[in-house]
Amino acid sequence: MGKMLMIMGILLLVVGFVMHFIGKLPGDIVVKKGNTTFYFPIVTSIVISIILSLIFYVFSRFR
Repeated sequence: MGKMLMIMGILLLVVGFVMHFIGKLPGDIVVKKGNTTFYFPIVTSIVISIILSLIFYVFSRFR
């Protein structure tokens, strides 16, 4: 359990670092009208979902 938490912490650190410097991916929806900005990170959500699915698949194989 401790090893899994350390690995997930490292992965979160890497993802946070990448997202900080990349910002948004192409395909994310940004609508600016006047004082209002709407941001919907659809591509970012899909990429994170795929990465998390792969991580959980790998952990379930070693269980």
